[in-house]
Amino acid sequence: MKNTTEHRQRGRPRDPERMRRLLEAARVHFLAQGYERASLDAIAQASGVSKMTIYSYFPSKQALFEAVVGARTNGAFEQAPTQQLDPRKPAESLRSIARQFLGLVQHESVRAHFRMMEATLGQQPEASMAFFQEGPDKAITMVAQYLTQVDAAGVLRIPQPRLAADLFLAMLQGESLIRLQLGLPALDASYLADQLEEAVQMMLCRYAPS
Repeated sequence: MKNTTEHRQRGRPRDPERMRRLLEAARVHFLAQGYERASLDAIAQASGVSKMTIYSYFPSKQALFEAVVGARTNGAFEQAPTQQLDPRKPAESLRSIARQFLGLVQHESVRAHFRMMEATLGQQPEASMAFFQEGPDKAITMVAQYLTQVDAAGVLRIPQPRLAADLFLAMLQGESLIRLQLGLPALDASYLADQLEEAVQMMLCRYAPS
């Protein structure tokens, strides 16, 4: 990851619109073809970005795949960036995080990515690791960083922020995500709202200062 980051920093400045077209074309292509069959030539043609330009941004297909998955994860928290959440207001902040996370995991493109990875399980470990690092791992890390701030502020006592973040996000999935994965009717909005609030309250109770 370090070498990839350094390469990107040394590359040409990124044009936002060109990058948007590239990542969107790559997202569609990866979902349609899978990681192994995905072609940078086809992505370049679909995006209108030259293959040489793609390589100036991303040194490999894996790096481009990481960027596609990472962009979705980052986008899920755009309305509630964890670095701007108030550590003195964990209830309000956790509700905001939960809403953004549920929007992420329930989005069709994200579930399609999961299905794509499951279909080729064990065949492409580098893609699986990239998906994990830029998807689930990044989401847990972002929430853990916020919980670390809450602990430092003394509002809650959270000795293991990453474990707490993992458990909090896990509580938000449950039956609703299983239904979506199986193509069953989704739970109604009132149930999801109750699930979200219960998860928040369990966090507040578990980590309340003694």
